[in-house]
Amino acid sequence: MTYQEYITPWVVVRLLPDMRRVIVGRFRKRSDAGSHSQLLQQQMPDSKFVVMFDSLCN
Repeated sequence: MTYQEYITPWVVVRLLPDMRRVIVGRFRKRSDAGSHSQLLQQQMPDSKFVVMFDSLCN
C-alpha cells in the first residue's frame, strides 16, 4: 500500500457484472466519498457505486 493509499482510506467503488469492482476514487473523509458517489450516480444512473473503507495496511 502506497503512502497516498494509506492517507486516503475511503474509496468509491463501481460495481461491475460478475462480482467485479473498480475503485474510481480515494478520499480522506467519508463525507467527500459519499458526495462523489452521489455525483457519479447522477451522471451514470445505470451504474452502481458504493463507498467503502479500505483498511488494508502493511
